[in-house]
Amino acid sequence: MAIKQLNASYLVHEDRILLRFNTPGGAEYRLWITRRVSLFILAASTHLLTKYLEQIHTAETAKAIDAFEKEALVEASKIANAAPNEYQSGIQFPLGSEPILVMDVSCSLLQNNASEGSNLDVNSSGNQDIISIDFVLPGGANLNLKLASTMVRAINLLLDQLRQQAGWGESVFAVQNDGKTAADLHEKKSHSSALH
Repeated sequence: MAIKQLNASYLVHEDRILLRFNTPGGAEYRLWITRRVSLFILAASTHLLTKYLEQIHTAETAKAIDAFEKEALVEASKIANAAPNEYQSGIQFPLGSEPILVMDVSCSLLQNNASEGSNLDVNSSGNQDIISIDFVLPGGANLNLKLASTMVRAINLLLDQLRQQAGWGESVFAVQNDGKTAADLHEKKSHSSALH
C-alpha cells in the first residue's frame, strides 16, 4: 500500500497520538498510537535502517549516511511546511472512520533486501520498500505497511516531534552481553518529564 500523506497529532487528554495516513486511491487509515508503541516504532525502525545501511557500507559510513539522511529530511520538512499543505481526508475508510487502537507492533527488514547482500543499491533505497511495520489491531487483525526508508524517516520525524511534545522520554534498545539486540525496549527518562 502506497502512502500519499501522513498526519499525526498528540491528544493530551487521551495521552495518545492520532496517526492518519491516506493512499493515492483515497483510502484513509486512522490509528491510535500509545506511548509504548510509539517508542518501539522509533527505536526499532531506527535500528533497522542502520542495519540496512550496514549491509551496504561499513558501520562508520552507515552511521554517517544515516545522520545525513535524517538532517536532509528535517531540512526538507522545514521547506515543505513553509507553504500551506493541508492534509486531504480520505473518501474510503477500510478500517472505519473512527480511529482504532494499535495493540502491538512489530518491525522487520524485508527479506529480499537482507538476502541481496552486496548487490544492494543505496541510491534506490529511498524509494524501495525495505521495512515492514505490522500493526496488531483489536481482535487479532493486522495492518501491514511495507515502507521505503524515506517514508520510515518521515514517520519517525513525526513521532519523534510528538514524543517530545508529550514528554514521553526516549526509547533505546537493550543490548545483551552477547552483543545481540534484546527484543524488549527500555525507556530513558528525560529530566523534563512532567507528571499528568
